[in-house]
Amino acid sequence: MASAPPAPVFDPAVVFPEARVLRDATQAGDWPTVSAFFARFTAADERSFGVKITMDVPSAEPMLRDAIRRDRRSSLARVLLAAHLVQRAWTIRSSSRATHVSREQFAGMHEQLRHAEQLLIDITAREPSNELAWSLRITTSRGLELGQSETRRRYDRLAVHHPGFVSAQSNLLQQLCPKWGGSWETAEAFVRECTAAARPGDPQGVLVADLHLERWLDLGTQEGLKHLRQPSVHEELAAAAASSVLHPGYRSRFGWVSAHSVFAMAFSLIGDEPRAAAHFRALDGRASELPWAYLPHPVAELERRRARALAKG
Repeated sequence: MASAPPAPVFDPAVVFPEARVLRDATQAGDWPTVSAFFARFTAADERSFGVKITMDVPSAEPMLRDAIRRDRRSSLARVLLAAHLVQRAWTIRSSSRATHVSREQFAGMHEQLRHAEQLLIDITAREPSNELAWSLRITTSRGLELGQSETRRRYDRLAVHHPGFVSAQSNLLQQLCPKWGGSWETAEAFVRECTAAARPGDPQGVLVADLHLERWLDLGTQEGLKHLRQPSVHEELAAAAASSVLHPGYRSRFGWVSAHSVFAMAFSLIGDEPRAAAHFRALDGRASELPWAYLPHPVAELERRRARALAKG
């Protein structure tokens, strides 16, 4: 009898040993270890992953403010503090749709984002190629409702120096969707732009899955499933997976868990169990919080869909 699949593991510190070292150092207030750790990252998406780990540690702020006091020109400490403020802003706002967010929540969110923006403006003025600061400024622009043109301008400034920065592309994609004042036509055009510039094995294929899951969310359960199950959408998702996360030359040190999770869920919703199973097998019990958090009971849904896919695919 085949053994049951392992329980899904969402904690990146379990999946990636580097994340545990960085998180432990952040929790301990060990700035020399944190800064040395970032110095070892060589790619924009690797550094972005490090930012996500540190910004999720609520106790990081005293360490970061102390590092800034010691070195006023420490761009890393200022970026990480800005990220911490952005995280706090989104926690205040909550993940609810705008119609369900109170005036007080928006006010608290905007206060934190304005503090973050001031830090980031200074960094990008001194270091125009600082991809982490520009990526965070895409988020602050969206949260402060500065508009499509301004957010795109910030992405374009970043892309001059880091054209294949998929985390920033995913960030801008959120702004281009209708829920943040954009349109599906604009969002689709941007995804085509990113994937057309990508090489086989680059991670940009995940943007295709992100886009279609956003359509699914926006349309609601039944209409959303009709969208995903269109033959043209199904084929587009299969091609995107084949050219990115399933390609032998796939290049992403930390993004593969999220990418496989997104494709696994998309193919599961479509009912393409063989393709969903390929991604679940690659994950081998690992998972990212998104997109499963889009479902009412994320862990139970993941386990149910994984069991079905592995049994049929």
